[in-house]
Amino acid sequence: MSLRDRLSRIEAPRLVASAAGTSSDSVAYRALRTDLHTQLLDRVDVEVMGRLTPERLREELRILVERLIGEAGIALNAAEHKQIVVDIQNEIMGLGPIEPLLADPAVSDILVNTHKSVYVERAGRLEQTPIRFDSDDHLMKVIDKIVSRVGRRIDESSPMVDARLPDGSRVNAIIPPLAIDGPLLSIRRFAVVPLKMDDLVRHKSLPAELAALLGGMVKAKLNLLISGGTGSGKTTLLNVLSSYIPDTERIVTIEDAAELQLQQPHVVRLETRPPNIEGKGEVTQRALVRNSLRMRPDRIIIGEVRGAETLDMLQAMNTGHEGSMATVHANAPRDALMRVENMLGMAGMSLSQKAMRQQIASALTAVVQVGRLSDGKRKVLSLSEITGLEGDVLTMQDIFVFRQTGVQADGQVAGRFHATGVRPKFLDRLAVRGVGLADDLFDPGRIFD
Repeated sequence: MSLRDRLSRIEAPRLVASAAGTSSDSVAYRALRTDLHTQLLDRVDVEVMGRLTPERLREELRILVERLIGEAGIALNAAEHKQIVVDIQNEIMGLGPIEPLLADPAVSDILVNTHKSVYVERAGRLEQTPIRFDSDDHLMKVIDKIVSRVGRRIDESSPMVDARLPDGSRVNAIIPPLAIDGPLLSIRRFAVVPLKMDDLVRHKSLPAELAALLGGMVKAKLNLLISGGTGSGKTTLLNVLSSYIPDTERIVTIEDAAELQLQQPHVVRLETRPPNIEGKGEVTQRALVRNSLRMRPDRIIIGEVRGAETLDMLQAMNTGHEGSMATVHANAPRDALMRVENMLGMAGMSLSQKAMRQQIASALTAVVQVGRLSDGKRKVLSLSEITGLEGDVLTMQDIFVFRQTGVQADGQVAGRFHATGVRPKFLDRLAVRGVGLADDLFDPGRIFD
């Protein structure tokens, strides 16, 4: 029996009356939409809905909503009629009020500050939207829908959760009692079609010459650490660089919430698991890194190092898993190495400071620093080579840097990419791997468009 047949056997629902000309953000409209949604859920078999294709379900819902409106004798104009059908479809099939934002390719972040306020980021700038949820309970239902899809849970005993959407977008939710004013939802979106290096060059995130060098470093199996602040584009750059890995290699990715979109045919994706309600069953990144070593990987890619797994990652880089990559939160290359050193101390091993720095120097080849500028644009700020130890001090040298020269009248940041004149020590490894570079690439003071 179809959804329409099931609905036709019930009596006409008692819906909230709505006068013509009601705007879609009015109290009366929201009440009508909520009542329609409730009536549908009360009277339709959810299992039947789950067996329909998305296209068929969307059409069935349109017919059912129109029937409910007609039977109740509700006066709606054409625009309201169309809007309420779309809203109900989004409530049942998607994530309710924020579904249109998820369909907008220009939106990179969706930030829900309780049910009363929704912000988005477009082109690196935050802006408030007119979108609202009906109540905190309405927002909680959307959060529950998201986290249940990936086997996570959120409640008062576990009021924080990291999850992901089917398209790979990263989700964080936090609810009372930790969120004082009401549930909070943050969605970091990723492009349905992954960006390529040509896209970054076109957007002037880095010059073509530096892009060619970074691609050559990946092909030559140099171990890279991508450093940057929150929202600076670390994961995007990691995803782009991974596209240079040959299709013949086996890649293992390890993440807290799976968001990398590697295009190679031989990719194994691992994801951590939080503890259950009894506090058991947790699987950490360190456990996954250790397990990945038994999976015959050619390269290991860690979405973000943040704890004891740093030691296992560095040891893997030193023991035959060359060409591995990871990201770390830091505001400068030197800060990134300090963070890595501090995280080595979390591994529970009594290593001296010099031993830890030797591990870092022998495992990592270079640090790629990325950042988000004041105009919202994301850029590669520097490429720094780790040259070794001098006494107990880790030494580094900048190969390329972005120097900001000012801010234009329209708020756009002005600046240029420069070569420092230093020829990196890893050039020999690039030559052995057949990676050719222009002879004048590292000329001192060279400026790139």
